Formats: sequence, C-alpha cells, structure tokens
Amino acid sequence: MVYDPKLAAALSGATLRQLAHWRTARASRGAVLIPEVSGTRPVLYSFRDVVALRTCVKLRNHASLQKIRRALDTLRDDLKERDHLSSYTLVADEGTIYLAASDQAVDLVQKKANVVIHEMVDVLQPFYRDGRHIPSLLQPRAHVMVDPAVRGGVPVIEGTRVPYDEVAALLRDGVSPERISDYYPSVTATAALDAVDFADYVDSYDPDPPWEPREAAAG
Repeated sequence: MVYDPKLAAALSGATLRQLAHWRTARASRGAVLIPEVSGTRPVLYSFRDVVALRTCVKLRNHASLQKIRRALDTLRDDLKERDHLSSYTLVADEGTIYLAASDQAVDLVQKKANVVIHEMVDVLQPFYRDGRHIPSLLQPRAHVMVDPAVRGGVPVIEGTRVPYDEVAALLRDGVSPERISDYYPSVTATAALDAVDFADYVDSYDPDPPWEPREAAAG
C-alpha cells in the first residue's frame, strides 16, 4: 500500500505545502524526506514515510526547519546513519534535536556530549499541531484502523478489510449509516459514521476540498 500526499498529510499532520518543501533539498543541505515509493509524480509515500513525517511534524513544534535539516545532515553525513528515518527516535529539547537511544541521546545540532533524555515521545500517539488534533496513526478513529499487515496499511474499518473511503462514499451518496450493513455486513452504523468523519478530516488537507467538513469533525 502507498499513500498519496493528501492521505500522507492527514495521517502525519504535515501540510501538503510542507510535504513538497521537505521533499526538496536546500542549498548544501539534503531533503528532509524523499518518499521511498516515488518522489516524482505521482508522489507516493510508504507507511514508514508517514511514521517519519509524524516525527518531523512533532519536531517542528519545538525546532525550526533549519535545525531539523542540520540535525538530519549530522545524522546522515557525520554519524553515517543511512537507515530509513522512521528507524530513529528524534527528540527536540531546549533548542536542539537529539538522536535518542535507551535513556541517552546524541545532540545532532550543537554536537555536545551525550545527555540524558527525560521524556521519550511516541510519534504513533495523538498530538496537536497548530491547534489541529492529529489522530493516532494506528487508530485515527475509534472504528478506523491502520495496520501495514491489513491491505498494506490503507485505513480500514476496525476488524474488517473494508477501506474507510468506500464506506464514506456510500454515506456521501445518501446511504444512511443504518443501511451500511446492506452493503458491508461487518460494518456497523457507528463505524460508518467514524469512516465518513475520518474522510472529512482527510479532505480537510485538500487545497480544494470537495466536501464541506462536518461540524462534528471540528470538535
């Protein structure tokens, strides 16, 4: 499964503009993250890319993009760490960025001696970015789940292999939540409402959203 930029943005909390910016190298510094599936049109991200993007979004809450690029250059060029960015735990603290391992970390920006990190951050858990609630990556809604082992990671109705967007499309076409089981017996009305709520959230990342966001989604 691969993710187009809009779904990758919705699952990571990055904006579409940020994704485009982060794919581009700047001066002597490399790109923040080039999609491992396809970095040119059609741009396609992997599940690992989305995990890494969530890390970058959380770092941006506390550090400038310049510091993030500097930290990644140190990671790749000085430390020779060339695994996928999702393989590393990066933490922003007190104006710098650390590569964390166990209870210690390496300062990637100021390159000081190792320090102790008091709080590790789980990028899979929900967080806020610029006032927007970014949901859990593995369970973006109560009845919507993301599992790389199920349909390659496309968000599906929990406990099924039914993609969320197929259920949302039926509701948007006028099918009532109570009648969703006529089409997908394993999908409940509550799960259908979660599917369309998540679809509205994903569409909020579209520069030209085709649907008006539901008031319930704003809460």
